[in-house]
Amino acid sequence: QVQLVESGGGSVQTGGSLRLSCIVSGRTFSSYSMGWFRQAPGKEREFVASISLTGHRTYYGESVKGRFTISRDDAKSTLYLQMNSLKPEDAGVYYCGMPDRQGTTALTMSNSASAVRYWGQGTQVTVSS
Repeated sequence: QVQLVESGGGSVQTGGSLRLSCIVSGRTFSSYSMGWFRQAPGKEREFVASISLTGHRTYYGESVKGRFTISRDDAKSTLYLQMNSLKPEDAGVYYCGMPDRQGTTALTMSNSASAVRYWGQGTQVTVSS
């Protein structure tokens, strides 16, 4: 049974930082590209960042480039998202996602949430102005 458990969300002021974590169990974490997505109320789920299984390639949504950093620790089966210079428009529920197939690339995940087979329960991020 594959499980993804996010943590680290919270409430911060504009300009603040948060670090999200996603612990994966039930699969060989190191064999898969991984991604972060977010969803604001009334909006569709959107791509935030993805990382290749080697960690060498990363992709970011335009709105978060230069502010967010995705990383992974295969020894801990954990995906991270460091979020700096947070803005009110960054608020929403953040989800980590794992594709169905090992061959799914981080680039593919950056193009469509449909590439994700497994989702975590999400962690809420609130940014006040």
